[in-house]
Amino acid sequence: MIDLHLDHDANLAEVVLNIPKAMNSLQEADIAELSHAYSDAADAGVRALILRGEGKGFCAGRNIKGIEPENDDAYEYLERQLTPVLKQMSEFPAPTFAAVHGPCLGVGLGLAIATDVVYVAENAKIGSPFAKLGATLDSGGHALFVERLGAHRTMDLIISGDLISGEEAVKLGLFSRALPEEELLEFTRRQAKTAAQGATQAFMTSRELVSDIRDRRTGLWDSLHKENKLQAQLCASADYKEGFAAFNEKREPKFTGQ
Repeated sequence: MIDLHLDHDANLAEVVLNIPKAMNSLQEADIAELSHAYSDAADAGVRALILRGEGKGFCAGRNIKGIEPENDDAYEYLERQLTPVLKQMSEFPAPTFAAVHGPCLGVGLGLAIATDVVYVAENAKIGSPFAKLGATLDSGGHALFVERLGAHRTMDLIISGDLISGEEAVKLGLFSRALPEEELLEFTRRQAKTAAQGATQAFMTSRELVSDIRDRRTGLWDSLHKENKLQAQLCASADYKEGFAAFNEKREPKFTGQ
């Protein structure tokens, strides 16, 4: 089950992977529910979103209990069901945050990759557990690991099946910040609420620039020229005008996301 909680006063959505008995591992129906939750949150016009898992872990990956390999269509699950939802998550029209604790593996890692800002519990477990399954890392894990860890460390993790802690993952540059598990959710909610009061269009502009650099390997000068054009477009936004007015009037800005 995927739950969606909307806080209209705070302009905030919280999407909860609520399958704790299965460590929030996801079946096909869960992927569809996740897509609907993000669509509903977008339709509600929230200005920030949190993704978290109920119970002892964030998401242990795909739920493979009872799956018979000879009858399994992994391509259908990964390419036609999961990947479109990961792209949908990455294109959510407001900043997104993930609070990751416990296992974050396979599909769970993909959910984190598709999120703007990922905070992890210091004792979270992240990596590629597929060595004992005869399968390979999926959901974008290869791209993330090679980009941040290099080819040798990536292959070491894949072949050994070793998992790294949330604390180590942050030191290696995989995710944003590591916190004690008992502080993780409160901190994530606080950060998301602050973002929900911010200049949403400016945040989405930065996401576009960051995605260009990551996905298209945009160089310095091409990225700089695009920054200039997008900054000029932001000049017409209400939040840009409010930000400058607040600065000159020596007060806190009141952004509307417009």
